Amino acid sequence: MKRREFVIKGSLATAGLATSSLAAANMIGINKANSKVNIGVIGTGSRGRGLIPNINSIDNFNVVACADILPFRLEDGLSKVEGQKAKGYSDYRKLLDDKNIDAVLIATPFSTHADIAMDAIDAGKHVYCEKTMAKGYEGIKSLVDKVDNSKKIFQTGHQYHSSRLYTHVVELIKNGKVGKIQAFECQWNRNGNWRRSVPSPELERIINWRMYREYSGGLVAELCSHQLDFANWVLDATPNKVAGFGSVDYWKDGRETYDNIHLIYDYPGGVKAKYTCLTANSKDDYQIKVLGDKGTIILSYGKAWFYPEGKLNKKLGDLDGVSGATVSWEEGKGIPIKVEHIEPSKQALIDFRDSIIDNKSPVSNLATGAKAALCVQMGLDAMYDQKIVAWDPSFDKLF
Repeated sequence: MKRREFVIKGSLATAGLATSSLAAANMIGINKANSKVNIGVIGTGSRGRGLIPNINSIDNFNVVACADILPFRLEDGLSKVEGQKAKGYSDYRKLLDDKNIDAVLIATPFSTHADIAMDAIDAGKHVYCEKTMAKGYEGIKSLVDKVDNSKKIFQTGHQYHSSRLYTHVVELIKNGKVGKIQAFECQWNRNGNWRRSVPSPELERIINWRMYREYSGGLVAELCSHQLDFANWVLDATPNKVAGFGSVDYWKDGRETYDNIHLIYDYPGGVKAKYTCLTANSKDDYQIKVLGDKGTIILSYGKAWFYPEGKLNKKLGDLDGVSGATVSWEEGKGIPIKVEHIEPSKQALIDFRDSIIDNKSPVSNLATGAKAALCVQMGLDAMYDQKIVAWDPSFDKLF
């Protein structure tokens, strides 16, 4: 096993749990020494080619082919493959014809996910489909129907769903750590125009597809979808309705998708989940707050903190009422939640490999991906049509 893939057993002190070294080994799939999965990467833009080094570092997981319609992107992707021993295709359907390929990773523009994933299922491939899973209600429904009628593994690329830190935090919340949940406050703020350089004018919409509604769900699909998936996961529910606003106020460069968005989803029990994405202010960057009547958990990309209600939050150095130990307090955030874990995108790919080998459903699966995708489309409808959008009961038949 490669050293980079090894994870020491997690210290789950905040939950009062212990994890054996055997369980930790099984957690990342190091018992798969005699199995091998060959994968093809469809779409070698920033995300697709960025995941190739992760795959290279995972035992018995091999990139054997790449596909992209842009020659320079395809070349970039192939150059990332370990040993540069992979076939290149300008047409993804030719890649799907390759019988040596067991699975595909789809990292193409949002609007193409459903069609490519369905073609891959028809070709007998397992599918790792980047978020958001599918665009539009019909696209979501068609993909769900296709996968439901196959025996192939389908994983949605909400990588935080695979994070052992996030998994631990969700267990803490469900076991009452923050008490009765009052609200979620989520943000993903950046300061930059999100625009890519274009070598030739006719490539504008292909390269900057995120700017155009025909291909993209903008900030909701590309960023908020991860946090929407998290709220659904924690609450084990889907929202009743959503309201929101967005517009193009800063980057007035011809884009159609909004440069700032503000959404509120209403869940059963009165829990509200708020989402903000800005592109001209990066204060606090990425953050999820889960607020309960006993405390708050704050999550960043790879760290988490518990901020209790009441006496414990009054000063640095308070004693833990159970153990008598001095609480390790980080000013302004709270008590760190420490769990050994690896980078979420790599963990998600390890989980995908193991799901194929073990023939088991991934944790970030068709159902969780579809629910997040429906939430994304509801949010887009709310902003674009300036109305409150309710959950359609017919959606429940998809799961």
